Amino acid sequence: AFTARPVAAAVQGGMGPMSGQQQQLQQHQMQHVQQQQHLQQPPTQHLQQPMAGSTGGSLGPPSVGVRPVGLQGGPISSTALSTSAGAGTAGAGMPNGLPGAPRPAIGHHSTSQLQPGLPAASTAQRPLQQHPHPQGFPQQQNQVLQQYQQPGPMQQQQHLHLHQMHQQQQQHQAAPQAAQPPQRPGMAAPFSQAAVNGVLQPLQGGPSAHMRPTAPGFMPASAPGPPMMPPRPPVPGLMPGGVAPGPGTVQASALPGPLAPMQPGGLPPPPGAFSGPAAALPPLPGAGFPGTGPVGMPGPPPGVTAGYDAYAGQKLVEQFEALTVSSGPSAMPTDAYAYPHPAGLERAVARSPQQPYHPGNCSSDNMRPTVMGVPASTALRMRWHLPLGVVVRPMADEACGRTVPIIPLGSQGIVRCRRCRTYMNPFCSWVDGGRRFKCNVCGMMNEVPVEYFSTLDGSGGRRDVLERPELSCGTVEWVAPQEYMVRPPMPPVYFFCIDVSQAAYACGLVEVVCNTIKACLDKLPGDERTLVGFLTYDSSLHFYNIKPTLSAPQVLVVGEVADPFLPLPDDLLVNLKDSRPVIEALLEALPHSYSNTATSNDCAMGPALQAAFLVLGHVGGKLLLFQAGLPSLGPGTLKPSRDNLNLYNTDKEPTLRVPEDPFFKSFAGEASSRQITLDIFLGTNGYADLASLSHISKYTCGQVYHYPGFHAPRDGMKLSAELQRNLTRPTAWEAVMRIRCSRGLKISSFHGHFFNRSTDLLALPTCDPDKVFGVQISHEETLVSGPVAYVQCALLYTNSNGERRIRVHTMMLPVLSELSELYRACDGAAIACLLAKLGVEKSHTAKLDDSRQALLGKLSLSLKEYRLLHSAHVRTPGALIYPSTLKYLPVYLLGLIKATPLKSTGRDVPADVRSAAAHALMSATVDDTLLLAYPDVYQLTNRDVLCSTKDNQAVVPDTLPASLHAMQPQHVYLIDNGQMLVLWIGHGASVQWLSQVSEHRHAGSNTAKAPVPCIRVHGSHTDLQHLTRLSCAVQSGWYTLQRTLGCRGVL
Repeated sequence: AFTARPVAAAVQGGMGPMSGQQQQLQQHQMQHVQQQQHLQQPPTQHLQQPMAGSTGGSLGPPSVGVRPVGLQGGPISSTALSTSAGAGTAGAGMPNGLPGAPRPAIGHHSTSQLQPGLPAASTAQRPLQQHPHPQGFPQQQNQVLQQYQQPGPMQQQQHLHLHQMHQQQQQHQAAPQAAQPPQRPGMAAPFSQAAVNGVLQPLQGGPSAHMRPTAPGFMPASAPGPPMMPPRPPVPGLMPGGVAPGPGTVQASALPGPLAPMQPGGLPPPPGAFSGPAAALPPLPGAGFPGTGPVGMPGPPPGVTAGYDAYAGQKLVEQFEALTVSSGPSAMPTDAYAYPHPAGLERAVARSPQQPYHPGNCSSDNMRPTVMGVPASTALRMRWHLPLGVVVRPMADEACGRTVPIIPLGSQGIVRCRRCRTYMNPFCSWVDGGRRFKCNVCGMMNEVPVEYFSTLDGSGGRRDVLERPELSCGTVEWVAPQEYMVRPPMPPVYFFCIDVSQAAYACGLVEVVCNTIKACLDKLPGDERTLVGFLTYDSSLHFYNIKPTLSAPQVLVVGEVADPFLPLPDDLLVNLKDSRPVIEALLEALPHSYSNTATSNDCAMGPALQAAFLVLGHVGGKLLLFQAGLPSLGPGTLKPSRDNLNLYNTDKEPTLRVPEDPFFKSFAGEASSRQITLDIFLGTNGYADLASLSHISKYTCGQVYHYPGFHAPRDGMKLSAELQRNLTRPTAWEAVMRIRCSRGLKISSFHGHFFNRSTDLLALPTCDPDKVFGVQISHEETLVSGPVAYVQCALLYTNSNGERRIRVHTMMLPVLSELSELYRACDGAAIACLLAKLGVEKSHTAKLDDSRQALLGKLSLSLKEYRLLHSAHVRTPGALIYPSTLKYLPVYLLGLIKATPLKSTGRDVPADVRSAAAHALMSATVDDTLLLAYPDVYQLTNRDVLCSTKDNQAVVPDTLPASLHAMQPQHVYLIDNGQMLVLWIGHGASVQWLSQVSEHRHAGSNTAKAPVPCIRVHGSHTDLQHLTRLSCAVQSGWYTLQRTLGCRGVL
């Protein structure tokens, strides 16, 4: 890239008579220049049309042609890159055209679709504007130079040179006119008629030397100058004469052939320039993938395959889109529909991941990288301001309905690398006839067990590759041998701690919980191995003896809450199948046992957790806590005064989002070491300090369900659905997860709900398909060796059937050496998901405003870095230049900073609501994060669209842009952000439609269900989730329905 200072245009003026010797010298010089130009021009050199008004041999008044020159680099106009139809005309005083001069019409250079309202590209350049008389030269010069800052030394030198030329013109005009010989057609006019074109030419020293204007083909005889130099060929992306396209335009006209790099008299094409017509552009290959270069580019270097493209990085930069974000002098008002909206048909495109680099990679549902590639060096990584990492969902296959290939335990055991302990995967290479394999992560040679040996084919691959899933599939599951077990596999264990205080009975929490547990007893995983137990608490602890030999459950009350103990060493945790009658009797009696005797709102939640720990300490399992009030007795007592709004926007604001009592962190560490997970169901009517309670779930891989002001008739359905999902979903018990990456890389940080035992080992007492983890990758060495890198995730767990398994996900990523390739290979949806987790974690140590600014800062720096990849004529002020891969990232981040976890201050969002939303966002999937940032909007007025079917399957209607510009007052809309359903009713909505919905709702509130058609879906789980939300909203009328991410299958 090069930078040339702006120079005023030199205008032809009338000159005095010339002597015959001077005329002969001029003609000789012009012939010499024409010969040099003919020798140096490329074969496809574009012939410029002669300027209007310049006719050879004319002896009349000179018709002056004005041509602006050299406006590349330096400050440019503030005119925005407009998408309006009138953006092709420059106004008065524009730096890229003189007053009244039309701006060159140029087209849009991008592989993506044109923005709405963008004028069609013109393939011909408009003629240059004529200036009325040569006396306007000083005024034109001042008008052009006034558009810029104070000229530097080089600009002053150019100004002086032009001024001297102008004085010479005036001297020749004062001399008597002399007869001149007639000129042949096509020959340049005499000195008095020739147009002085200010073409920038480099002086001695190469392209980086200073630039100054010269007159091609002419040198004044009275002032001998440096040796004659022919004008350079036109540079792609510049107009003839060195003029860069002006602001508000993008070039797509027919250009000369490609200019070879460092061609004599020329410069390398600037970023963003291309050769050839826009319609003839070849498809651009993906970053790091084989592809072919454009016509005229040099071939691959020796020893490199034909798929190598030396100019892939430059082509990647050329793919960009522009959006006007501020008004300029000639910018037209922008339309709201011109902005990117991830809705309708674009919704699926915005959420789709990058194509896998290798067919052997695991699914993007399991491991979704933020960039489908790895920077080759730390210097390149420092220029990449967005997160570099992977969004890991180790049990996504169960949520997507896929079956994971299982590798049975053989006599050879588990084949893995002896140094880095990487498991066998499709990317290992084989040497020595198949007797050894090379680890793809660390490169160590390992001996192949005799039982695992196989001969190789002609391509160096094993002949049994189709018989062994670990050699062809990115996701497999190994059956772990005995050495992977510290103790015998644990059974599924569920222990229920239920609040039976007066507040819990008043809101109906106890009844809903007991009825839901009883309905799920047959669906609990584990078959005959499942263990269950119960404990209730108010101001004291109530243990229940439910051993199978009893005809009815026995209750044992412990009033010592300061130091709780177990009244029975056994029989508090029983087998579900053996004690099924006693358990059902207990669940039927609990809703009425304390309803009349509960007179106190005191809550001994901390002692209840300690007692449950004593019960589960020897085996582990899931601890489900149902809380309806603020803990007020024993350890773990919380204070209502913690909700202090005056601390917001101060240095003490982060203390509101972390536990004040060390009891919660210490209990979480002990519970994680005993393989105990805590799931909290909180239905309080007021402040409950969920920021402290949620820390136990955070470090034990648990989940938080929040129901502000729980009321059973309104929230009971939601609580029942979420509890049923929690109890019946596939669960991995006593799990640990480790992530490995190639040499030169390392795992720098983890984000999610876990307990970090070491730098790369996560302790997960339980794991399920709804758990997602964020991982950031950094460079351990300056350079990453090799053309590709690898990331492998291994989850060691016990399934509900008592088998120890190892689920392995492996992914290959290319090593990218150009910043433009990183932008091309990035995944905007995965970046938004990881940034959301980073923002929530930062809010625990900083103010909310600092967290929001940190997210926007990363986005701004990344867009600024991408903007600098383009040449000066593209970097127009007021225009947002972004790659197609990050098209929707700005709107997602703007939605995230307005979402509940990061929104405003405590006066707008209650503290418990914020803590629950932040906890859910830390474990949310990519789709759930995007749904929270940009909600789905459905139109409900058209029932035919809602209930449409295709092939006896329900069809989910298309979403609308989440903007008031797309919502009409005569319609009714449903807004779904994954956590809440809002029915938006326009003031002009149909009264008849509202009456029908109201009648349906009242009919459903009696004995019969609402007469709304219940849709049975035989498609994907996502369709069922969407249609469930729609049908539920129609049945409930204009009431707002609360739900969280785990709600599935309500209807």
